[in-house]
Amino acid sequence: MSGFTPPPYPYDRLAPIAERAAAHEGGIVDCSIGTPCDPPPDEVVEALAASGTERGYPTSAGSEVLRSAALGWIARRFDVELPDTALAACVGTKELVASTAQMLHLRQPDKDVVLYPAISYPTYAMSATLAGLEAVPVRLEEGRLDLDSIEPSIRQRALLLWSNSPSNPTGHLDDLAVAAAWGRSHGVPVFSDECYAEFTWADRPRSILEEGPGGVVAVHSLSKRSNLAGLRAGFYAGDHELVSFLRSVRQHAGLMVPGPVQAAAAVALDDDAHVEVQRRRYADRLGLVIAGLRAAGYDAIAPAGTFYIWLPVPDRLEDGWALAQELADRAGLLVSPGELYGADGSRFVRIAVVQTDERLALAMERLNGN
Repeated sequence: MSGFTPPPYPYDRLAPIAERAAAHEGGIVDCSIGTPCDPPPDEVVEALAASGTERGYPTSAGSEVLRSAALGWIARRFDVELPDTALAACVGTKELVASTAQMLHLRQPDKDVVLYPAISYPTYAMSATLAGLEAVPVRLEEGRLDLDSIEPSIRQRALLLWSNSPSNPTGHLDDLAVAAAWGRSHGVPVFSDECYAEFTWADRPRSILEEGPGGVVAVHSLSKRSNLAGLRAGFYAGDHELVSFLRSVRQHAGLMVPGPVQAAAAVALDDDAHVEVQRRRYADRLGLVIAGLRAAGYDAIAPAGTFYIWLPVPDRLEDGWALAQELADRAGLLVSPGELYGADGSRFVRIAVVQTDERLALAMERLNGN
């Protein structure tokens, strides 16, 4: 009998292409992973160093200050008022995505299917695998979940549905009202990953919480919003019963955001000005890279949200891996083949505009022979 063997981590598969990109004079321009390069606000760093919370254990659900700041941000951004009991902290949202299915399965052991977008962040599917459940991709129609395509036999076994809007990697916006209504009509909790909501370009930022908290949970992170990926700070909010259950299980598991991180996160959530600065940075970088790609003959279009460009593979190339190699060879630009996000993404690559303006300009100059 053999046990679980973890598959290669998706981004580790890029190592050979990264070597080709690094061969350029001036080095690699790494746009493969959505790691922020810009500094967080000074006030946040100061709070991290001066909270005085290092000695004692932090609260698993999040301090009163952190929860208040998160609830205040939800109210400002989405015009949604929630009670304190409807929100709790998490150790970065990737951890929450990876562990939620396992925890919810304790609550409903007869449900053994995790539904997730067919083109999406790999951790949704991995969460099912780690819980010993079945991961079932939901087909996308023009970037939106085609919920009618879910077979009744699968729907009846569904433990939860993950939505992601704006989408990583495609940048598309889903109809969160439709997702919430579908989940409620079929008794399937909907977990809405909204980590890129602040970087919505084609509409105002939206949350599934605007449809009411019943049967839904919104997931948010400070990694992208405030350039705090290294702190691992996020929160989840929505249905009282779901949030309370997860909060209790997570407390037993010892999942706690460190006290200094909670203090810094509260400062970040109370300030919207630095987010507007970051929005302008990413908008400018998207424009710079899209213009450079188009000048070089690629069919680049602006995303509706996120700081990712979902670039189709030219007909002359076999797949996203071939395009990734071409961009590495021509421009020293490292990107992610779309197959990392599901088989349906094999004819695309994802470009994260997370390098400085100067580094992105260098890659575009190389690409266009300047």
